[in-house]
Amino acid sequence: MHMLGMEQFINMPSGKLALMLIIIWSLIWKGFALWKAARVGSKPWFVIILVLNTLGILEIIYLFAVKPRTTLDFKNTEK
Repeated sequence: MHMLGMEQFINMPSGKLALMLIIIWSLIWKGFALWKAARVGSKPWFVIILVLNTLGILEIIYLFAVKPRTTLDFKNTEK
């Protein structure tokens, strides 16, 4: 079995299509996650999502598994 290098893969028509789909997939999830992190004021998550490229994996985890702390949460912890 012959392994293709990255350059050979990208030069194939199907390789270009796959690369474009991966880029679009990643940008969509990154956009949603950055929007949510900015909206809830989570600067650490915003920076992490902005800097790391994880093909949407980290972004999906943030969107669906991380519960953002609201201002009510902060008021309850101050007591």
